[in-house]
Amino acid sequence: MESGQKIFHSASVFQTRLKVIAVNEQLHVVYEDNVQFDKDLPEFGTQGGVHVHEDKLTVTSPVLMWLKALDCILDRMKASGFNFSKIKALSGTGQQHGSVYWRTASREVLNHLPAEQPLHIALQTCFSISDSPIWMDSSTRAECHHLEKSIGGAQVLANITGSRAYERFTGNQIAKVYKQKPKEYSQCERISLVSSFAASLFIGDYAPIDYSDGSGMNLLDIHKKTWDETCLNACAPGLKEKLGSVVPSSSVLGNVSSYHVQRYGFSPHCSVVAFTGDNPASLAGMRLEEGDIAVSLGTSDTLFLWIKDPTPALEGHIFINPVHFEDYMALLCFKNGSLMREKIRDNCSSASWEEFSNILRSTPPGNNGHIGFFFDVMEITPQVVGIHRFNAKNQKVSEFPQDVEVRALIEGQFMAKRIYAERLGYKILPQTKILATGGASCNQDILQVYQPLLKRYAECESEVIRASKIL
Repeated sequence: MESGQKIFHSASVFQTRLKVIAVNEQLHVVYEDNVQFDKDLPEFGTQGGVHVHEDKLTVTSPVLMWLKALDCILDRMKASGFNFSKIKALSGTGQQHGSVYWRTASREVLNHLPAEQPLHIALQTCFSISDSPIWMDSSTRAECHHLEKSIGGAQVLANITGSRAYERFTGNQIAKVYKQKPKEYSQCERISLVSSFAASLFIGDYAPIDYSDGSGMNLLDIHKKTWDETCLNACAPGLKEKLGSVVPSSSVLGNVSSYHVQRYGFSPHCSVVAFTGDNPASLAGMRLEEGDIAVSLGTSDTLFLWIKDPTPALEGHIFINPVHFEDYMALLCFKNGSLMREKIRDNCSSASWEEFSNILRSTPPGNNGHIGFFFDVMEITPQVVGIHRFNAKNQKVSEFPQDVEVRALIEGQFMAKRIYAERLGYKILPQTKILATGGASCNQDILQVYQPLLKRYAECESEVIRASKIL
């Protein structure tokens, strides 16, 4: 590092690892490292960073594992000679929806951490729930039904919180804790998200939940930007006090605690900016602006959108925008992504991406009126399974020629993304940019199909309208 250089530090708590990255004022990476939970911390017995319980529905992660991972990565940085005093500001992200339960009187411990002890020792008695529920958990169906019934239905809940009740969302996880572990719930004085938990470790106090990550809880009124009393009361008593306040995602929470100043040599003037969830951080990190689209083409396909006037629906999610809190972001997840593309590649193009691309180049946009929707496993958006093919006369057919099948798959996937985005309030603007990431984003022929279907090009509008009626 050059003398006098300003460094900005970020820590991210993902499902399988904790990652740290430091950049300078030119956004050049000056340090990067990660701790793999399974490999580096085998004593916690996780697989993929989690514990999957006997019912195959309950999925948790040990809180002390996250603490020890942070200890480990900061110690590595110190051992490498990293100059913590150069860090001017730090922030971070955490896997969305996960929750951490601080035991009564833990705030006092957090305020006075002894610099000679690592965090996982100093804080080992501070959690009433030792294994945190995380986003992979799907054990709260009863709690979801109760919440939707209490608020007046799934659409009413979506109108308030941006999403209908989802099993992984934090409010429903809290409701399950209250119902199944009432003693542990009563012993808890603060409930953090994974993101605000991580921020708390740096400021030495309970960090507030930020607007964007808080939008993934089924508890926050995304319009008023306050906790919704009916949702809170439906989940657990005294919940508002346990959650604390909410703040804009760009809020400066204060300076780094004396613990980190003494133990690692941070400057006492190093600012800590609110941490947020991994999905909102993706929108911010990709530098989206109003009207832009970002799509991650991976095992599942995820669509991120910057919108101003949301129309919450039963599919997809609306979060408060992490960059401009007066705006919103939409998130849509499609389970049948790359694995479905690979299956059609294998069946129709001799398992060759080159041949797959040749077929896309040789078939016309609009596929001569043939439309297909391919769901090898139960889809999230919409909740449908199976292969559904329609000819130019809108008649359902059992099969397509191989070249028609390939284009029908790609066009159908991207039409579905646009249709559900528009149902959430997305509007295509003249300055709209499309950003693609993930494995399939390397295929230029797939992207050439993608662009006109997400923008309003006359030659594909009629097919989009037809597809909308089908979906």
